[in-house]
Amino acid sequence: MKNLSKITGLAAVLTAAALPVFAQDAEVPAAVPTDVAWILNTLLFLIGGFLVFWMAAGFAMLEAGLVRSKNVTMQLLKNVILFAIACTMYYLIGYNLMYPLGNWTIGADETGGYLGAFALAVLEAVGVGADAVDDYSYASTGSDFFFQVMFCATTASIVSGTLAERIKLWPFLIFTTILTSIIYPIVGSWKWGGGFLDSQFGFLDFAGSTVVHSTGGWAALAGVLVLGPRLGKYKDGRVNPMPGSNLTLATLGTFILWLGWFGFNGASQLAMGSIGDAADISRIFVNTNAAAAGGAIAALIMTQLLYKKPDLTMVLNGALAGLVSITAEPLTPGIGVATLIGGLGGVIVVFAVPFLDKIKIDDVVGAIPVHLICGIWGTLAVPLTNSDATFYGQIVSIVIVGAFTFTVSLVVWMALKVVMGIRAPQEDEMMGLDKAELGMEAYPEFKV
Repeated sequence: MKNLSKITGLAAVLTAAALPVFAQDAEVPAAVPTDVAWILNTLLFLIGGFLVFWMAAGFAMLEAGLVRSKNVTMQLLKNVILFAIACTMYYLIGYNLMYPLGNWTIGADETGGYLGAFALAVLEAVGVGADAVDDYSYASTGSDFFFQVMFCATTASIVSGTLAERIKLWPFLIFTTILTSIIYPIVGSWKWGGGFLDSQFGFLDFAGSTVVHSTGGWAALAGVLVLGPRLGKYKDGRVNPMPGSNLTLATLGTFILWLGWFGFNGASQLAMGSIGDAADISRIFVNTNAAAAGGAIAALIMTQLLYKKPDLTMVLNGALAGLVSITAEPLTPGIGVATLIGGLGGVIVVFAVPFLDKIKIDDVVGAIPVHLICGIWGTLAVPLTNSDATFYGQIVSIVIVGAFTFTVSLVVWMALKVVMGIRAPQEDEMMGLDKAELGMEAYPEFKV
């Protein structure tokens, strides 16, 4: 009996001790401790950042596959260098232009760090020191900069494919410098830097359908209007197809972009320090994937109906169109609605690509339909699922961003055309920019 009572007593103690554990399911704290939240938020920025970095490889492979073989090396070089320029110029000027005083900080350490070298010199010249602009306590300042700079580079990547096969290298790189240091950061400041689109119009653009994708699309549209179409693209009232060199690479590039978009949209939640944030991030992932799937399926069906045969390049751009379309609001839709939003993006691409050809706008990779037009569509779709958005606020913001980006880009492209010329000579274009400008070829053992 003694042993039995001891066993019973021990069981009672263990049961009492275990009760808090059993109760945890009903009493889960809303947030983890502050220091752990800081670590998780930082980790989110870093993981999201390197996923968006991987999108640079996606753009490179997509463009390399969709241009002719005689221009592949040029596209690869442009994608590597534009990324490097974006990272450097966003550090020197862009990041500090994009975020207003009080949030400008790039951390060498996690508590203060330093501003971009150029911006720090300017601020110190007017009597404002680095200590006055440091207030970034919910995540590592370095991780925030790392995440944000990847968005800047993405904007520049959008322009590259549209102008492929006939633009000279150095004018393109000069424009990229201006885009990543001034144009994109100004647009970003109007929304994500607490600017007037956010405060006065209630503009909602979760991860950048307008701020990133349409901005890149407007810049590309201005460039292609100044540059003109490729030789032989439009002749005798006909559109002459110029098939890409490697659809395998184009498909790989699309899958890489699809993967990177989980970081693009998911990490734009900007917090992972609570159960609610973690749940929201998972929803964003699911909706992002659903929209891409909807865009690909819609493009497949539409090309079958219109052309009697499926078109792989349209399906690839359909998936990307779905991703761009959901980027403005990947959290509030249900899975079905997200699929429909992406699906309509896929339909838009199928009609927009031939429409641009009809008006003789030669977009080599279809970036304008995917990033500009579907960026507009995705931004307009936000009020359909998010009651905090208004159609007035979304439309006005789209117009303001478009007018500013297109006008400034057009002026820059025209100035470059006058000062140094932006178009390769006719003989260089016919030979291919790989040999003409770089003296090397991606496929030296094959002839065009």
